[in-house]
Amino acid sequence: MAMDLGGAKGGLKSDINVTPLVDVMLVLLVIMMLIAPLLQQGVSVKLPTATNTADKPETQGQTVIAIAKDKQIYLNTKPVKNDELGMKVMDLLEGQKEKIVIIKADTAVDYGAVMTAMDQLRKAGVEDMALITDQKKTGPGAPAARAGGQ
Repeated sequence: MAMDLGGAKGGLKSDINVTPLVDVMLVLLVIMMLIAPLLQQGVSVKLPTATNTADKPETQGQTVIAIAKDKQIYLNTKPVKNDELGMKVMDLLEGQKEKIVIIKADTAVDYGAVMTAMDQLRKAGVEDMALITDQKKTGPGAPAARAGGQ
């Protein structure tokens, strides 16, 4: 026995049509799946390559220092002046128990700029730093993976 809420034949029905709602939600889901990786990319730097590396997964709570080829320093994708780096990192790591900073430097950046940033981090109390590199390809078509070392 079925119940018809439409009243007379051909009258209005009060049922909710969920098909358009599902269509819109699926489109939004696909858009979010495509956009989310682009938002996490951060500052674009060309990383140096190395063969002796260890894979370290990137997590959301990491503190990342990026040094672009024009020697501009970024703290978690936000530009920072060179002399303010230590204070900003100290403020950022104040409540965290693990004070680890990841450094990404472009291959065009000279060694002195990286060492200056590391000196400022040490003055701020950071003892654990990791230098991020791309893994050197060992064979034809081998994928480059993110890796880090100390």
